[in-house]
Formats: sequence, C-alpha cells, structure tokens
Amino acid sequence: MEYPKTPHINILDDTGFGKTVLMPGDPLRSKFIAENFLENPVLVNGVRGVNGYTGYYKGVKVSVMASGMGMPSMGIYSYELFKFFDVQNIIRIGSAGSISPDCGLRDIVAGIGACTNSAFGRQYGLDGDIAAVCSYDLLSLTEKTACEKGITIKTGSLYSSDTFYDDTRSALGWAKLGCLAVEMEAAALYMTALRLGKRALAICTISDLCYEPFDALDAEERQTSFTQMMELALESAVKYENLPPLKAKD
Repeated sequence: MEYPKTPHINILDDTGFGKTVLMPGDPLRSKFIAENFLENPVLVNGVRGVNGYTGYYKGVKVSVMASGMGMPSMGIYSYELFKFFDVQNIIRIGSAGSISPDCGLRDIVAGIGACTNSAFGRQYGLDGDIAAVCSYDLLSLTEKTACEKGITIKTGSLYSSDTFYDDTRSALGWAKLGCLAVEMEAAALYMTALRLGKRALAICTISDLCYEPFDALDAEERQTSFTQMMELALESAVKYENLPPLKAKD
C-alpha cells in the first residue's frame, strides 16, 4: 500500500498505523511500550527521531508514537495522523502535575475536558471559547475497562498550559474551577479531534505535586513506571476496535 508523506510522518513499513494510536509525549516511552507490550512491533515512522511503532495487542493492531512536548507539537502529529493516515482514535498517555489534593503521585487521571491558556483555538476564527472535550465513546469504554481491571482512575478536567516553568504558578488557580492536573497537550489533541471529526482521550499519570508538600518522580520513573496507565490504554484500545469508522472532515 502506498501511503502519503507529510513533513513529519514517512511510513517505513507496509504495516502502517492501527485504528488507535497511543501517544506519550516521550519518544523513549513509545519505544518502551512497543518493546514490552506489543507483539511483533515494527518501526513505521522515524522522522525527526519521533519513532512510531505498530504491533498487536491481544490480536488487535495498535500503534504507539510520541507527540513531543507542548500543544504545537501535539497539534501537528495528531492532525497528520487523523487527516492523512485514517487514524480513528488517539489516546494520550502522559504525565501531569497534580493541582488538586485529591490526586497523589502515580494516580491516573482521565480528562473529560481541557481548559487552557493557549491560543491554539484561535486558528478556527470563532468569536468565543471552545469547549475542548474528549470523545465520550473513548472515555466510557476506558472507564469500563478500568472497572473490569480493578484500576482506579479519577475523571475530571485537565488544565493544558503553554508554560512548564510558570513564574505566576497560575495552574493552582485552575484547581478552583475543578481542574485536577496540569499538562501540556490535551487541549490541542481534543480540539484537533473535534475539528476533524475523530476521537481523542487523554489519560495521565501524576508525576508531580504542584502544591505542598512538593514531590516528583524522576526522569527514569516517568519513562518506565507508568505501566498501569499503559496497560489501561492498551486494554481500552481492544474495545475501541468495535466502534464505527469515522472519516476525517475537510
């Protein structure tokens, strides 16, 4: 099969992408998932070192490829996957900082929606604010999977920020509006999926506490210790296979 080439994705193997792509921010986390969870994984993209892999999980074709850090990067990769490679579902599996006392280190948070300080949504030229929300189909199937597997997840709003080192510590203010955790990609993913008529969900593992007592996981722990979140995403991807196919909007 002949695949299109985009500035950021060049298919290296006829396997292509599965209907569902898991997207951690970190390329090394993509490699870890492919090598430890997928059967017969093959490298399908290597542009700019953002390697993408496709393999099988419980007989279902699944892909995993990094998004990079931040909303511009997520916007690029999710757009190209949805628009040009007929990917149906993208599930972000990332790290996040807790801004709510209800979320501790290694807790898993599923984002119903994503508030943001980003100008990402201005590209649509709308006179108002966009409610960047996930796919209910993906969220409900993921919650069902978590229940079946005995995995506790906390569902609520995320805050997608353009800044990691924030002098104002503004993320804590978003907690007053019910946001559970701060991260940097979900809002762009959700808006891209809404615009193109595809499905998206962000689930994140808490890697930092942004309130006292401050605490954080180190880089190696972030790369390799989020296995429960990875397994939840893969088990959910098996269920996603039964969802009806979608065609990207023009």
